[in-house]
Amino acid sequence: MVAYGGSEREGLLSAATPLGERVARVRARVEEAARSCGRDPREVRLCAVSKYHPLEAMRQAAEAGVDLLGENRVQEAGEKARAWPPNAPRVPWHLLGHLQRNKARRALEIFDAIQSLDGEPLALTLQRLCEERGRGVTVLLEVNISEESAKTGADPRAAADLLEAVQRRCPLLAVEGIMAMAPLTDRVEERRRAFAALRELRDRLAKGSGLSLGVLSMGMSDDYPEAIQEGSTLVRVGSAIFGPPEGRGGDDGDLLARPKE
Repeated sequence: MVAYGGSEREGLLSAATPLGERVARVRARVEEAARSCGRDPREVRLCAVSKYHPLEAMRQAAEAGVDLLGENRVQEAGEKARAWPPNAPRVPWHLLGHLQRNKARRALEIFDAIQSLDGEPLALTLQRLCEERGRGVTVLLEVNISEESAKTGADPRAAADLLEAVQRRCPLLAVEGIMAMAPLTDRVEERRRAFAALRELRDRLAKGSGLSLGVLSMGMSDDYPEAIQEGSTLVRVGSAIFGPPEGRGGDDGDLLARPKE
C-alpha cells in the first residue's frame, strides 16, 4: 500500500490554475489512491465543497465533472440554488453541515441528500416534513468518530441506537451510509485510525441493521487519499478544488464544526 505523506495544500496549484485542471488533478489522485489498494476508482464519488465560494466557481466545477456539490449552510445554499444558471449542469446537491430543525423544511427543498443526520429529534422532524410533501430523502448518519467536542455528529457508541430508531420510526428516510471527518491533526497514522474505525463501525451497523450502508463519506482536501485507502466511497474536497475562500485564510470549506448558537 502506498503511504501518502504531507498535505494536499502542499501541492495545491496556483490561484491562476483553471478550476477544471484542479478537478482533474483531484481525480488523478483519487484514481492513484484507489488503485494503490486494489480498488476501482469508479467506486469513489467526488463531492466539491463550495461553502463560501461563488456561484460561478460552482458552475465550473459542475462542468468539470464533479459528482456532487456540497454546501454547509442552508441559507447560503438557498441563495445559490435560486440563482443557479438554467443552462448549467444539474449535479446533486448534498448538505454537509449541521442542520437545525427549524431549517429542515428549506433544506429538503434545496438538497438531494443530507449527510449530517446526527440525532433522533432531527430524524423525526425530517420524517414529518417528508410525510407532508409526499416523498422521502436520502440521508447519511453523521458520526463524531474522533469524539471531539467542537464537532457535530452522533457518539459512535450511540450510532446503532440512532439507526434503529430511524429504521423503526422514519420510513421516509433512506439511510445509505455514514459520514465523519478525521481528527484535525498532521499525524497520518491518527487520521488512518479514525478512518478505519469509521469503516468498521459502518460494517457493524450494516450487519446489525440489514442495510447495505454502501456510502462511506470520509476524506477532505488534506487526507482524501488516505480515506480512500481505508474504504471511503465519497470524498468531500473544498480547497484543493476551489482554493481557500476569499478573506477566510486557510479555511478549507469542508470542515464540520459545531455551529455557535
